[in-house]
Amino acid sequence: MANIEDFMKLDIRVGTIKSAVVFEATKKPAYQLTIDFGDEIGIKKSSAQITDHYKVEDLIGKQILAVVNFPPRQIANFMSEVLVLGTYSEGGVVLIKPDFEVAEGDKLG
Repeated sequence: MANIEDFMKLDIRVGTIKSAVVFEATKKPAYQLTIDFGDEIGIKKSSAQITDHYKVEDLIGKQILAVVNFPPRQIANFMSEVLVLGTYSEGGVVLIKPDFEVAEGDKLG
């Protein structure tokens, strides 16, 4: 079992997707995302397997939640710096996002 101290170690922030491209080098369909987390954290990149429900053009400008304090992870020829959060739902991953537009870098609390 995890406890509250374990959860509090996660730095989960709001970011805005600035660019998205099809990630051709992966075994499973994915996108390469560039996400702006505001002045404190800046621009980060992520690989996300979210192709079932989302098209590249629909992702630009969308706010999402991501864990920003995991170590970078090499995925094929790409370094993924943050973990974009979503639910494994029927038909594919559904992104977790704020109900209203908020400031980039806002922290889940």
